[in-house]
Amino acid sequence: MKMQNDVVPPSSQAPVQAQFVTITEEEAGQRIDNYLLRVCKGVPKSHIYRILRSGEVRVNKGRIDQLYRLESGDVVRIPPVRVAEKSTAVVPGAEFPILFEDAHLLIIDKPCGVAVHGGSGVSYGVIEQLRAARPDAKFLELVHRLDRETSGLLLLAKKRSALTNLHEQMRDGLTDKRYLTMVYGDWKNARQHIKLPLHKFTTADGERRVCVQAGGMESHTVFSLLRKFDKFALLEAELKTGRTHQIRVHLASSGFPIVGDDKYGDFALNRVLLKADARRGALKRMFLHAHQITFTHPETGKDVTINAPLPAECERFLVSLGKPLNSAPR
Repeated sequence: MKMQNDVVPPSSQAPVQAQFVTITEEEAGQRIDNYLLRVCKGVPKSHIYRILRSGEVRVNKGRIDQLYRLESGDVVRIPPVRVAEKSTAVVPGAEFPILFEDAHLLIIDKPCGVAVHGGSGVSYGVIEQLRAARPDAKFLELVHRLDRETSGLLLLAKKRSALTNLHEQMRDGLTDKRYLTMVYGDWKNARQHIKLPLHKFTTADGERRVCVQAGGMESHTVFSLLRKFDKFALLEAELKTGRTHQIRVHLASSGFPIVGDDKYGDFALNRVLLKADARRGALKRMFLHAHQITFTHPETGKDVTINAPLPAECERFLVSLGKPLNSAPR
């Protein structure tokens, strides 16, 4: 869930001015040197430590050393840097289904399989493509993240004041984010709270993962049963905290894997679901969709609720399951 303001300097030349990045809850806890090494792709490590020692990198307008650990809400000044790469892949401009747009905000319906930003083997994502499609946009930044495999509502800020305001709302728990998901198993409760501490780690091959672990970050999701089928259940997930892979890990660790989840799901079941049978249709993606968000508009102060319809492939799978055993009231 995600909230990020990545800096990806052009590879052919240094940016003409410093970048100012607001640290999100998910990014908090990192050492500043590790954070810079991640976001300044292609910049030599020696140069990262040089700009740290020289005081060119600032946090909340103050000097810090390389051991400083970032906190949510920190504003980091990243000076103009020249990357070591000799060439840059051309990012194709792209627009996505727009659910809301004004002078302050852009809210799109992100498709499944599209990364929100470049990195981790992905050359570019939604933010880079939108910037390429809108070359005259003076400011366009991600307010939060969605996993590549998750579809649905993605907020972007068109003004820094809107970005800061929405980050504050998310940090203070003032936004209401809801997801639709299909799980495998005999789900019982109409409404269920799951509170399990989550720990982030990186696998040997560099993949980011999350597990339930004592001492991990406090995490809380509320699940409401919408429809129950013979072996499946359609749930609405309400995020009370916004940790990486929170919904996926909370469900998998509770014995109810999300269908189609290729990181934490039931892999044998996922293979079976790739093909339709006499009782249900096929599913070739993870069934997790950010379908609703409510927040206070950063300029008007009015409550805003935006919805994203369930994608066609998820809707078809849902309909193919037939009449539910029960349909819980919304």
